[in-house]
Amino acid sequence: MSANETTLATAGIGETGPASAAVALRSDIFEMTAVAENAVLRPKETGRWPHPLRAALAARIAALNGVGDLAVRYALEAGDFAGLANPASNGAAEGLGPVLAFMDKVAVETRNVVATDISALQDTGVADADIVRLSELNAFLAYQIRVVAGLRLMTEGKP
Repeated sequence: MSANETTLATAGIGETGPASAAVALRSDIFEMTAVAENAVLRPKETGRWPHPLRAALAARIAALNGVGDLAVRYALEAGDFAGLANPASNGAAEGLGPVLAFMDKVAVETRNVVATDISALQDTGVADADIVRLSELNAFLAYQIRVVAGLRLMTEGKP
């Protein structure tokens, strides 16, 4: 499923109606959203984070932000990492405890992220480039969740 389909389907945008007309007028935004999604979920250079793990993290972020249907869509791509999509998982068994703690904090307590959160990842051996990759994933999900909320307001009157 493409980012357009994921975002629009999650927001409940069909092929007809006022919201679909508005989306059609701004199709360029959804095309760029698809490019951004591919860049963060399916990049050529994955670093330490393969696509299924990125999908699990995306599902987790969506779940933490109360967008369960988006979480389910991403979890379908998580493969062996599907258990990490559940915010109740601490990732310790997979050796990803500090990564999940960082991702969760960025996803729901962004204003409280401090330099020591990043140095904690570095102390566990996560390279700077991989920290940037995690942050990009979180930033994309924050954007997508807000787009979904806006589209839902247009169609349902509530996010």
